[in-house]
Amino acid sequence: MNTRTLSGLSFEFFPPKSDEGVEKLNVTRRKLALLNPDFCSVTFGAGGSTRQGTLDTVLAIRKDGLRGAPHLSSVGATKKQIREIIDVYRDYDIHHIVVLRGDMPSGTGDSGNFHYASELVAYIREISGDWFHIDVAAYPEAHPQSHSYDLDVRHFKTKIDAGANSAITQYFFNADAYFHFIDRCAAIGANVPIVPGIMPIFNFSRLQRFSEMCGAEIPRWLALQMESYSDDAASIRAFGLDVITALCERLLAGGAPGLHFYTMNRASLTTEICHRLQGKRTTR
Repeated sequence: MNTRTLSGLSFEFFPPKSDEGVEKLNVTRRKLALLNPDFCSVTFGAGGSTRQGTLDTVLAIRKDGLRGAPHLSSVGATKKQIREIIDVYRDYDIHHIVVLRGDMPSGTGDSGNFHYASELVAYIREISGDWFHIDVAAYPEAHPQSHSYDLDVRHFKTKIDAGANSAITQYFFNADAYFHFIDRCAAIGANVPIVPGIMPIFNFSRLQRFSEMCGAEIPRWLALQMESYSDDAASIRAFGLDVITALCERLLAGGAPGLHFYTMNRASLTTEICHRLQGKRTTR
């Protein structure tokens, strides 16, 4: 059976912290490159803590013939620091960035010039014009620090009005949350492509901890089913693949412009999900 490449596919990586991690990511990246992603984004540590690692990873991605998009966090950043980073990215002919507010490490104050991602987007446009395609974050289930859903949607539009071209969402497991968010954004004129973020289920206990920190809701039925498998890794993997594949199918069928996978620097689950989607989409 001939398979068809998924359109609008992208992956997120984080900068490795060791030589072993670099080699592991090299293997992961080359496996995922076979899926022909539009781009691969690379995270950026709070306060620029992974600044060089982010750039090095983006340049390694480029050597594999892929487009790398560095994240850029506003938290704790000064205008001088941002200008320096932007100048470096332009020198390397990087044209795609993902702009986020980011989280300040505990025990530190916000001494930067930007309180919101929208302010950073506006500043990047001010100093670089249309050089960059700018992605921003979106929260279908609302940002965990948001005071109301409607306010959160308006904050998202502020980022679009500041000059963002498109958005990538926080991961979620409820497709209705995504479609409702899309409708609310359209109603106030925030009409840009909003790509759903997808988190394959690698380890459920870790997913629970991470979801609590970032405000992603795990449906009760999903949590109970996963908990019933206890330490049965094979059952967790199989069930997780079925759940995430079904979620992706519904999103694509409902008009989502693509899928952005939070790979955790691993290839197997993302590859399997994409192969399932490719196979099912070619038989219709």
